[in-house]
Amino acid sequence: MDAAPDAPATTPITDAELLAAGRRALRIEATAVESLSERLDARFAAACRLCLACSGRVVVTGMGKSGHVGGKIAATLASTGTPSFFLHPAEASHGDLGMITRGDAVLAISNSGETPEVVTLLPHLSRLGVPLIAMTGHVESTLARAAAVALDISVPEEACPLNLAPTASTTVTLAMGDALAVAILDARGFTEQDFARSHPGGSLGRRLLLHVEDVMRKGDDIPRVTPDTLLTDGLVEMSRKGLGMTVIADATGRSLGVFTDGDLRRILDTTVDLRRARMAEVMTAPGKAIGPRELAAEAVHLMELHKITALPVIDAAGRVVGALNVHDLLRAGVM
Repeated sequence: MDAAPDAPATTPITDAELLAAGRRALRIEATAVESLSERLDARFAAACRLCLACSGRVVVTGMGKSGHVGGKIAATLASTGTPSFFLHPAEASHGDLGMITRGDAVLAISNSGETPEVVTLLPHLSRLGVPLIAMTGHVESTLARAAAVALDISVPEEACPLNLAPTASTTVTLAMGDALAVAILDARGFTEQDFARSHPGGSLGRRLLLHVEDVMRKGDDIPRVTPDTLLTDGLVEMSRKGLGMTVIADATGRSLGVFTDGDLRRILDTTVDLRRARMAEVMTAPGKAIGPRELAAEAVHLMELHKITALPVIDAAGRVVGALNVHDLLRAGVM
């Protein structure tokens, strides 16, 4: 059995040399992206309009490193209001081409513009009559000539010191994809709420889709007393419910005011008889409150604005329907 080949010898390298290599790579890629912005022209606008006019999906395809970047571009388009998916060009020739319909548009990525797996698809795309957008480093290539619009993603050099590994070129491709997605979402009037609907599991989704009624405490968990309740009994209710406040409500459930830990600290500096005082005498009326259909993020805003840690939830008729504090919002992932 042959011996395994020896590992290539490595030359000792200093920290300074490692840092210099990293900075050189970043410099090359930053310069490549900056030059890309200067090359945006009517072709970029035309590519945006093809995507905006597409009644189906924007199908992104590319081989190798271009394919990896293409997958990210498809994901960015899909999450910003443009239905999109990635199609592997090698699999397309073996049946997956059926995933493309006449209402779609295709975004094909190839730095050389001559990638065999991508070029093989061109007659089929032409037969389907779908508009083709190319991202290529060679605007006279086979791919570019077949495209309705060809976007120039050429770079003068790769960040790889051998000028071989796709580095600056893939960075520029990704940047062009981001530019395309951002320009399209801007044209669509895509909002934070639209973004949240595509990301319900993310922090932005929780912040923009959760309402107060989704996180508030209800029923017996609401700290609530009447205006005639003794202050001492009101404090027991506050301690029992653990919100740092209690709502004062009348017999019909209408909120009259609130009493908080802060109110207690303030009356300790007064002549109020803590044993005889009634809640009506010490409450803050009407106090800060929020509606059940308000966004939970608005509850966060109110708490931060007024430097408070809990809020009663009051419906349109003024009735107490819930309560929440900062810990409820933290548990819900809104803060």
